[in-house]
Formats: sequence, structure tokens, C-alpha cells
Amino acid sequence: MDKRHLHHIWRKLRWIRPWYFLIIAIVSGVVCVYSLRANNEHMVKLRDAVYTADKNNTDILGSLKALQSYVTRHMNTSLSDGPNSVYPPIQLKYTYDRLVQAQSDATAAANSQIYTQAQAYCEALNHVDFSGHNRVPCIEQYVQTHTPSAVAIPSSLYKFDFASPVWSPDKAGWSMVVTGLSAFLFVITGITRWWLKRATQ
Repeated sequence: MDKRHLHHIWRKLRWIRPWYFLIIAIVSGVVCVYSLRANNEHMVKLRDAVYTADKNNTDILGSLKALQSYVTRHMNTSLSDGPNSVYPPIQLKYTYDRLVQAQSDATAAANSQIYTQAQAYCEALNHVDFSGHNRVPCIEQYVQTHTPSAVAIPSSLYKFDFASPVWSPDKAGWSMVVTGLSAFLFVITGITRWWLKRATQ
């Protein structure tokens, strides 16, 4: 490539200043940082709403779905508070405790009813046994054979974690793209201008 052609290229490109791209990179970088912070702050609000709903037993499913939808669509919304935080980060403790207590109460009520049924059954079977000597083993056997076995509620069904994307098509994501592209163009135009200027001298 001769100097004349290079000089022609230089005359066209010399109006493109690298600092134009540097300014764009800085502005979009600031926008990106604030947008990432806003994403995280909104996630914290939604997470707190889940904790409040869990504690007060109000619209737990709705708040959980809102959190999942936001976290999976926006970057910088990881639910984990750090390497030493509890995992999974969302644990519906109060909901789980209420279910366990309800199951315990239902089991206790069922056992009481079975004991009453056992007494009635054994009295009818041994109606002439006034001392109750034969009824006790009968009642024990009836209770053992008719008592339902308690099924443990899996706590894992009330623990959640949602993955935040590495990049998302929101203000934070697009400003990150503009920042990276502008920084790249700043470097490329700087090098190109330096090389053309030197080659045309």
C-alpha cells in the first residue's frame, strides 16, 4: 500500500477521535454499574417479600414466582449472600414448620379417634369382661394395627435457588455491551490513527 493511498485513508479517519469512544465507554460504564446495582436492590426487595409472606402465611406462591421471574431474567441477582451463606438461599422455614405442626395435630387427632374406636371394638368383642383384663391387649393390638404411619414431609420441597443469567437484555446488559464495544473501538481507533500517522510521514 503506497503512501498516497494511506494519506487518503488518514484524511478520512483523522476526524474520528478515539476519545469520542472513550467518553461513550465511561458514560455507559457508569450506567451499567448503577443498573447492576438496581437489579440487585430490586432482587433483595423481592426476596424480603418472600420471607415476609412465609412468616405471615400470605401469598407465598405469588411472591416466590415474582422472585423467580426477576432473578432468572436479570443479571447480578444471585440469591446467595456469600460462600458461607445457607444453601439453598430461600428456605420457607415458617411454611414448613406450619405443615409439620398441622400433620402432628392431625396425627394426634387420628390417634385419639383410633383409641376410642379400639375401646368400642374391644368392649363389643368382650362385653362380659368386667375387669378389663382381656380388653387391654385387644386395645393395644387394635391401635398398633390401625394407627397410620406418619409420612415425613421432605424439607427440600420448601427450599429454593434460582440462577441469575451471566448476561441479560436489560439496561445493565445493553450498557455493558456498549461499554465493551466503545472501549474496543477506542483502542482500535487509537492504534489505527497512530499507525496511519506514522506511515504517512
